[in-house]
Amino acid sequence: MEHVRGIGGYFVKAADPVALSAWYRDCLGLDIDATGLWRQEAGPTVFAAFESGTDYFGPGDQHTMLNFRVRDLDAMLAQLRAAGADVAEETQEMDGVGRFGRVTDPEGNRIELWQPV
Repeated sequence: MEHVRGIGGYFVKAADPVALSAWYRDCLGLDIDATGLWRQEAGPTVFAAFESGTDYFGPGDQHTMLNFRVRDLDAMLAQLRAAGADVAEETQEMDGVGRFGRVTDPEGNRIELWQPV
């Protein structure tokens, strides 16, 4: 059986694609080239399906949530707050998995940040 080898891209609709791309670059540090290519560090990627009524993705009708691995969750959340981003106050910790925080981008998409153990 043929199988996929990784995530090749993640695409979002935006009222202002240029501004949203700049936010991801400036606030999260995504080093995206002119074609949108980002070479991420190697590491684990989780794929999980959630019940349709979950509120884990935040309020509204968001059907997917992007999760980024980070080295230092506290530093990233502080950086985002300093930039005026909509950062959730609470964080979560899962034994053996790591710590999680959430931020909402300027277009209203909730994003999860994960500091693996």
